[in-house]
Amino acid sequence: MHTSLRPLLDTVLDALEEGTRLRSGPLPAGGPTEVAERLRSAVGDVFPDEGDPDALRHLVRAVAEGAADPADPLCTAHLHCPPLAVAAAADLAVSVLNPSMDSWDQAPAASELESLVTRQLAREVYAETPRGAGNCATSPHRPDALITTGGTESNQIALLLARETLGPGVRLVCGENAHHSLPRSAWLLGLPEPVIVPTPTGTLDPAALDKALHGPSVIVATAGTTDAGLIDPLPEIAALCAHRGARLHIDAAYGGGLLFSTRHRAKLTGLSVADTVTLDLHKLGWQPVAAGLLAVRDDNDLAALNHRADYLNADDDTEAGLPDLLGRSLRTTRRPDVLKIAVTLKTLGREGLATLVDQVCSTAQEFAALVERHPGFELHAPPTISTVLFRPVGATDEAVAAARRSLLTDGRAVLGRARAANRLWLKATLLNPTTRPAQLTALLHLVEGTTPR
Repeated sequence: MHTSLRPLLDTVLDALEEGTRLRSGPLPAGGPTEVAERLRSAVGDVFPDEGDPDALRHLVRAVAEGAADPADPLCTAHLHCPPLAVAAAADLAVSVLNPSMDSWDQAPAASELESLVTRQLAREVYAETPRGAGNCATSPHRPDALITTGGTESNQIALLLARETLGPGVRLVCGENAHHSLPRSAWLLGLPEPVIVPTPTGTLDPAALDKALHGPSVIVATAGTTDAGLIDPLPEIAALCAHRGARLHIDAAYGGGLLFSTRHRAKLTGLSVADTVTLDLHKLGWQPVAAGLLAVRDDNDLAALNHRADYLNADDDTEAGLPDLLGRSLRTTRRPDVLKIAVTLKTLGREGLATLVDQVCSTAQEFAALVERHPGFELHAPPTISTVLFRPVGATDEAVAAARRSLLTDGRAVLGRARAANRLWLKATLLNPTTRPAQLTALLHLVEGTTPR
């Protein structure tokens, strides 16, 4: 396998480089119809009678030419990071080894690595857990974490654990600013209709939350909203949960990466008392998708996921000492996504990851200052993490939307959109640590030249 793979890697790297050169920007030009036509032309017959020995080069080049490139400084629409090369290389090793994390005999070393890494990351989340909870010396329980595909799966498991702990009548209570996966997960799990608390300021108000609580509840706070990167008042919400006996889940899919930064981790004060916490390291962790986690304060909660399949975790095997992996996920077959995470943690260390986090937060501050100084643009608010909302002064919502689509169609810049304060804003989510001030200026110039007057 290794001998056969080496020349193919050269083919892939050359095709990626060629496709990027043909695209010549953050997004392929022409919009959906033209991009689809070019791709169809490049692919030809998907399943020919006779194989094409050049298919790898042709298809990789075509996909690269038609890709949205998160490594391009002008690709800033989504929580879509440029992955670290070392993490991508580790991901390749996983594809070659092809283990499955549903039984020890399919992934002997990877299962132990996952245990080491998830315990460590759980300790990062619950480092400040007070005595009497989670990982204190007097408690028989300790924090743990599961590897997931991302925030959606993590949030779903968090609500499942809440249901199994508090009963099927537990109700989800969250803000309008919460991720769309939460009410959807409540529906999938057969929970009562969620209570959605208005968030006119963009964050969840503890007083409004208190009024919304009736009966068994799981409250979800957000640390890093999708639209603006805002963080709910976690300490106050945690205190309310303790007072009212509600379970607390914090969706920190975006903001959880601030834990790695001594400069910014105070923004997550209160995180360590949550019953469950969602993190995505394919956001502020620079991992290839997928690299999600669900941290739990009490590892006993995970007993709800226990499941028996004789061919994977027979009783006599587990009694003989073979680790039981089936209760580590709702999925059966799954990749050891932990390898790329472990390689990144080991390669960069705390200081290296902190540098990346601090850099993108600093870049967002620079871009916000640039917007404020420009007479043609309006800034919504100073960034909390690395998301900046802005809009051309005097533009209608329709003009803002049209300007964004024009840039997408031309392939010149990829900006997101968000509604805040009853207006539509352009959204720049800055996750590229190599972005420089001149590129931020260029982004503003592109928007300025596209806005109808």
